[in-house]
Amino acid sequence: MNATFTGLHTHDHRLPDWSRDARDTEVAELAELHDALFSTSPRRGDNALATDIDAVDAELARANIDVRILETQSRFFHDRNPVLWTGEAIFSVVSLLLRPTHPISSCTTAITARLRAIPAFLGAMQTALTEPVPAIWIDRATREARVFAGFLRGQLRLWCDEHQIDSVERQSIAAAAADAAQAFDGAAHWLFLLPHDVHSGYAIGVEAYDILLRRGHFCAQSSAELLQRVMGEMPAAQTRFHALATEVAGSPEALGAKLADDRPAEADYLATFTSQFEACRELALKHDQVSWPDWPLRYVPIPVWARDIAPQLYFLFYRSPAPYEPRPEHLYLVTPVDDTIAPDERERRLKAWNHSTITLNHVVHHGALGHHVQNGHATHRSHSRIGKIAAVDCASRIGMFLGGSMAEGWACYATELADELGFLTPLERAAEQQSRVRMLARAIVDIRLHTGGFTFAEAVAYYVQEVGMPEAAAVGEATKNSMFPCTAVMYWLGTQGILDLRDTLRERADYSPRHFHDALLSRGAIPVALAARLLTATP
Repeated sequence: MNATFTGLHTHDHRLPDWSRDARDTEVAELAELHDALFSTSPRRGDNALATDIDAVDAELARANIDVRILETQSRFFHDRNPVLWTGEAIFSVVSLLLRPTHPISSCTTAITARLRAIPAFLGAMQTALTEPVPAIWIDRATREARVFAGFLRGQLRLWCDEHQIDSVERQSIAAAAADAAQAFDGAAHWLFLLPHDVHSGYAIGVEAYDILLRRGHFCAQSSAELLQRVMGEMPAAQTRFHALATEVAGSPEALGAKLADDRPAEADYLATFTSQFEACRELALKHDQVSWPDWPLRYVPIPVWARDIAPQLYFLFYRSPAPYEPRPEHLYLVTPVDDTIAPDERERRLKAWNHSTITLNHVVHHGALGHHVQNGHATHRSHSRIGKIAAVDCASRIGMFLGGSMAEGWACYATELADELGFLTPLERAAEQQSRVRMLARAIVDIRLHTGGFTFAEAVAYYVQEVGMPEAAAVGEATKNSMFPCTAVMYWLGTQGILDLRDTLRERADYSPRHFHDALLSRGAIPVALAARLLTATP
């Protein structure tokens, strides 16, 4: 699956073997590989690593192995999270539908093969889930399974129409899809009958969490030390948000309505994305902030075949380009607003996709200065082979856990940089500060939930009371936090790490923003803490 998203298509017809026996065998093989890496490339100091990218990759490979072994031995992931299973099965197919290979017959053959593999894969889930499963995870996995079963019986034919699939291949896909849909229905029914653990099971524990910090994010501080630091930053962030929101909207509570009212006209909706992208690019180049990769991006409406399932699945508007299968342009999918949609719904969508949402989220954070620039550097300029692929978006998360602090840290830093350069309107500045508060809150919840400081209900209450999230949004956010420990913290950890590194390097006589940003991004998606060590080392 990860290979498909990375652009390596040798395994497009397969699903992974996640049986307990297979994962135990994998752990043994990974342990042997870990030892072999030490034999061929012993651990070295930062000064030596700064000039030896192969040694950096060896260290990253060992860290990735440590994380994968932890995931298996903790029994927190594949042994108890059905969302990982349903997500892998769903996106084994969606990955091929989103970026069909050529000739199209090779893609339809792979789609059919993966559809045929789904019944056995979901059947294995029923023997692999041996640990108590939190109720909220069961609910999400059940819902996603039912949604995709309906897709396989219906909208999949729209994809075949779009790509002019011939009748023979259609019949093969339809037959395999019918069996896969039945398997999803069966999995949903089995999950519904599974005992629901409504009170516990959300925390991976302090020991495991600190290993993820140390080996996944190369963080030298413990979870307790990080929690103290991030909680110390929260009051000032909240105070600044309150001041900015009051200035532009009268109060923090009124900001949401003010943002919704500041929206593009329906006729200008799609063009607004492109014009803001170009403006962001021109600003970054004018101020000599970064080398902008030559990797065109185009904003387009979500395909017709995907419009019903996109809001209900882990269906990303921006999904990182495949580094081993570069294409002439990358498509950024946006919610459609056109005359095929009822007027009231068009109005609702325009309010949700207002100027602030477009600029901050879909242009700066994802499509322009943030993820797309970082992915362009990782693909075309990364000195690290692991850094090239670590942050590729896969079925339920990125390809390697260790890629997260750079990918998300840079994207969040990019919005702060845009503010520093004067790119944001006063309304957008308030919205960006609100995002900063939410980023800190996610870090706090992530740490406290997984180290025993919060119950799930307390995590939800924190989002509602401290950040002002609606109840439903708070439940959704806490659910993501619970499933993927030490993930929400990486946004703040990466952003703050980049800001701290910039402060350090600014003291040097030869500092320039572009040199700093290019040097940082040229490492690819490696932990920010490791990149900082390499950039401040003395070769």
